[in-house]
Amino acid sequence: MSTNRPMAFVADENLLDDLLKLAAAAGCDLERVPDAAAARLRWPTAPLVLLDATGVAECEREAFPRRDAVVVVVPDPEPQELWKQAMEVGAERLITLPGAEPWLVSALADAAEGPASNAGKVLAVLGARGGAGASVFAVAVGLTALKAGDNALLIDCDPRGGGLDVVLGAEAEEGLRWPDMQLSAGRVAASSLHMALPTRRKGNARLTLLSGARKGEGPAPDAVAAVIEAGRRTGEVVVCDVPRQLDGAAWAAVDRCDLAVIVTPAEVRACITAKQLADELRARGAHPQLVVRGPSPGGLKLTEIAAAVGIPVLATMRPEPQLAQSLERGDFHPKPKGPLSLAARATLTELAAQPPKSRSPQGEARAA
Repeated sequence: MSTNRPMAFVADENLLDDLLKLAAAAGCDLERVPDAAAARLRWPTAPLVLLDATGVAECEREAFPRRDAVVVVVPDPEPQELWKQAMEVGAERLITLPGAEPWLVSALADAAEGPASNAGKVLAVLGARGGAGASVFAVAVGLTALKAGDNALLIDCDPRGGGLDVVLGAEAEEGLRWPDMQLSAGRVAASSLHMALPTRRKGNARLTLLSGARKGEGPAPDAVAAVIEAGRRTGEVVVCDVPRQLDGAAWAAVDRCDLAVIVTPAEVRACITAKQLADELRARGAHPQLVVRGPSPGGLKLTEIAAAVGIPVLATMRPEPQLAQSLERGDFHPKPKGPLSLAARATLTELAAQPPKSRSPQGEARAA
């Protein structure tokens, strides 16, 4: 029996029918357990546990241990005293149907994919000035993660950047872009993103791209947050290309990032704007680091750049041979031992070393 099957300990037959229909819509095989003894056997391993009021009472009476991913599901309106019981058994949420159906379908779809061995990490990449190379570096990080065998999600948060699909050479590929997504607050299943978006594969690893487009609106902050958290839940390396004009969508990425890097040319004016950007990020609680693109036309040293901007230098890059030509041809692939790959690997190493960041995801169902 697969341990990836969510478990339903539900006595209400009508509610169970609704749950089975929602599970089918999510492509998920929902396992119903008949009693507390059977529920206890699956309690430690089920990726998601659904309880109704009777299930909550049984779990409380049998003193089930607390665990993550327990959701209490009831028809609307919810019983007035159920909140206290739900908290007693450690439920994360109490949701009512039919109102919370979209959230539950996404949660079931995530559970069907199997829990990630580790939560994903989020990188925000920003440029100190226009033409600094932040978008190219963000794509290079995504491709480097893919080459290393990691799943990655590349998110374009810059509505005026021309589209990361152009950098990746994927502008003619089928798949949704931000204007097509129709996302707002809430939870989105990572499986839905993988099916709907352009994807690169290497062996069992994949790089999924959510690009901007040459038309339509930029992403809403809640939509950016929902996509980032979908990638994080499935253990992906999430790389966000963030504009230096920090709007709501940009802050949604910065607020959720485990590491922010500012790509700056080794120039005096770029260092001045990099400092302004770094100060804004630090005021928001981020701890940015620098990726410096050389050579310096004025002979600036790395120590001078770090002192001027006020943040540490994570990596340096010399010019990538034939970069402009490969971007124009649409076949951009960082050279394995080239400057972009070396800087991308250093950034991924630093990202992996970041401690887990506590967060309170917004826009989801009410927490118990």
